[in-house]
Amino acid sequence: MSKSSDIKDAVKHSIEAYFKDLEGENAHGVYGMVIESVEKALFEEILRRTEGNQSEAALMLGINRNTLRAKMKKFKFL
Repeated sequence: MSKSSDIKDAVKHSIEAYFKDLEGENAHGVYGMVIESVEKALFEEILRRTEGNQSEAALMLGINRNTLRAKMKKFKFL
């Protein structure tokens, strides 16, 4: 199994658990909740792995350093 499949399956499992926990209640804003949760976990792990080196983190993520800093501010990592 590829690593991207592992990630996809983990997200799918989490979403299934989320809906199960709702016990029939209506869900709202699921897209934003999932994207923000995954994005925050991703940035947190990449910054941990790069020991906070923003240039290395941006390169690893495939984004520019300004975008990284904006995300770090959004998630209160700065």
